[in-house]
Amino acid sequence: MITRLSNVALFALYQTTIAFGLLLLPLAVAMKRVGVSIPVHRLLMRVERSYEARTATDTVGHNSGNPQ
Repeated sequence: MITRLSNVALFALYQTTIAFGLLLLPLAVAMKRVGVSIPVHRLLMRVERSYEARTATDTVGHNSGNPQ
């Protein structure tokens, strides 16, 4: 149960980070013209890596419910 709750929270964080990045897109484009980079991609990649690692370890050894 705690693992499932943790996965849901991490997925929500991942989705929120994507939304945050999209909201900052106009600012990032304007800052890029000035020569300053906003490192939102680093945050997104870290959260994505964490989510993928979590879901990969949770599915290892679990049967999908289909008998073979």
